[in-house]
Amino acid sequence: MDTNKPDIFDRIMMLPGFNRFNAFYVQKKSVLLYIFFGGLTTVVSVGSFALANSCFHINELIANIISWVFAVTFAYLTNRVWVFHSQAKGYAIVKEAISFFGGRLATLGIEEAMLFVFVTLMKINGLWIKIIAQFVVLVLNYFISKVIVFKSKKV
Repeated sequence: MDTNKPDIFDRIMMLPGFNRFNAFYVQKKSVLLYIFFGGLTTVVSVGSFALANSCFHINELIANIISWVFAVTFAYLTNRVWVFHSQAKGYAIVKEAISFFGGRLATLGIEEAMLFVFVTLMKINGLWIKIIAQFVVLVLNYFISKVIVFKSKKV
């Protein structure tokens, strides 16, 4: 992907009204897009969790793993293309994906622990704890992605 060519978000920022925020957008584009797609990933995660747990009555820990698969797949694709502009090809994509999913496994452990303690043991509403856990995971995942998975290779 040519990172010099304006993407859809760059074109939106050129629209009247939005263009006054362009300097801030250009300076913080990576973080802003990560927050935007992180929000969408949260919708995917919480939505699939609620569907599995509330509609299909699947245990909250199993429902969380199901939602994790959907959310992490969505996050990898959007982070790779729009947030970090990965140029990986061939086998490097496999390594990148394994690294991404591995980092997300670590934060899944944190999220599962939060659900276990607050929902299973303390009987607090699972959906509320899921939403709180998403904020914790969002921050941790950004640092994992930026520092480990999609780190820019200076030549």
